[in-house]
Amino acid sequence: VQLQASGGGLVRPGGSLRLSCAASASRFSVLALAWYRQAPGRERESVATISAGGRTNYAGSVKERFAISRDNAKNTVHLQMNDLKPEDTAVYYCNARWGSAAWWGQGTLVTVSS
Repeated sequence: VQLQASGGGLVRPGGSLRLSCAASASRFSVLALAWYRQAPGRERESVATISAGGRTNYAGSVKERFAISRDNAKNTVHLQMNDLKPEDTAVYYCNARWGSAAWWGQGTLVTVSS
């Protein structure tokens, strides 16, 4: 599985961004998908996950602001980020899992600054 993330950029506090991750996978619909982020000097952390069945889960720091979704017809996963804060600044990675196997995208930088 190859993952290609896009949509990062510079945004002011309170703004919005939508990240996308396109996957090359013959059975995309069975994959569990997730977005992680890694800020400078910090460990990579899970931001949002979505199961093959569509169940979602969020880190407490982004709940009510971020929304993960998947489009199985287009082999893509999205992360809608609203009300962005400076502490959301990080490189965001998409992740796919199936059983014990996991794949990572290359990361896309999100900078929240005035």
